[in-house]
Amino acid sequence: MIRRLFAFLVCVRLVGCVWPGAAVADPAPGRRIALVIGNAAYRNVPRLANPDNDARSIAAALASLGFTLIGGGAQLDLDKPGLEGAIRAFGDALKEGDVGLFYYAGHGLQVHGENYLVPVDANPTREADIDFELVDANLVLRQMEDSKTKLNIMILDACRNNPFGGRGLGRAIATGLAQMQAPEGTIISYATQPGNVAEDGTGEHSPFATAITATLATPGLPVLETFNRIGVTVKHETGGRQQPWVSNSPIEGDFYFATGASGAASMTPAPPPLAPAAPSAPPSTARAPGPLALTQPLAPPQQPEQASPAQYMVGRWRIPDGRACTRLFGTVSVSDDKIIFEWHLPGGRLNVAVERIDRIEGNTIITTVLSDVGTPNSEAGQLVRYTIAPDHWISENLLTHERTMHLRC
Repeated sequence: MIRRLFAFLVCVRLVGCVWPGAAVADPAPGRRIALVIGNAAYRNVPRLANPDNDARSIAAALASLGFTLIGGGAQLDLDKPGLEGAIRAFGDALKEGDVGLFYYAGHGLQVHGENYLVPVDANPTREADIDFELVDANLVLRQMEDSKTKLNIMILDACRNNPFGGRGLGRAIATGLAQMQAPEGTIISYATQPGNVAEDGTGEHSPFATAITATLATPGLPVLETFNRIGVTVKHETGGRQQPWVSNSPIEGDFYFATGASGAASMTPAPPPLAPAAPSAPPSTARAPGPLALTQPLAPPQQPEQASPAQYMVGRWRIPDGRACTRLFGTVSVSDDKIIFEWHLPGGRLNVAVERIDRIEGNTIITTVLSDVGTPNSEAGQLVRYTIAPDHWISENLLTHERTMHLRC
């Protein structure tokens, strides 16, 4: 969106701009439990090239970030009893944990809209064999939900082709994995979009696993931003052929795989609700805006129980360039769960972006860019955070961390 151009104009005019990258305090971490599985040496179908390598790499990365690993490391080439036993041990350990993470690399199948993990000894020959030969992925989610942990993460690098084609299972098995309902406090990350097939990679690791290990140790990167960055990396590395997908329920508190210089993972409690600021008169267009760090809480609307922070964005806006609304201005409208931006550019050009509201937390809105046309720097598919104040709002692209202040015309 046009905020890429806005970012430069804002920074050269604002005194005291605050950008990401400052030191982050290391809050006391909670106990983190992980089960990492890599199934490659299948006995009844061709071997997969990378799941064992991927699992070892992910396990090492998690161990370095303070996760306790079930079995002491990556669990490789598990048959059905071994897979079920590892999941049960994971569930038992989660009862004493704060954060749980499950990673699976190997074959996975979608059968009648449900996802199954494939043990290395699986050999179904008819649809009725599915429940006896495969492991329902919901078994993992039920262990997580029962544990009452603060945060659970399920990563499925399993969206490969059906290895059992030609066995009379064709109508029962769909392409790729199905999107699963994330229980409370849960993030589910897929190697690619629901119903699509992921790449195993031509090197020692899949593109998805490579992006995960390269991103997890980024200091101060919130968990949802972590998976967004992983997804964008894989999309670029595969030329758009593979686009990882994330499904999540609301998450209480902030989780970082790595924070500050220590590299330790942490989970901080959710902050208390922001106290509303007293209403204030709109500023003069000649007034110099304050630094980005000084965003104030949202002033109370007349009917707070009905108003949404997104409604404060409706209207005509400009960047603080001292030119009122004569250049680089835009109009914002809201329709159901969508925000529509129309930015008027020099030369009569128009940039139109449509973003879906994913969640609202106090005076903060997180969106996904659904479309972004009329600009060479499209942000489609990326996440954006909006911080709303009575007389302005700030947008931040959660991939590039470019930030822009907007003032009402």
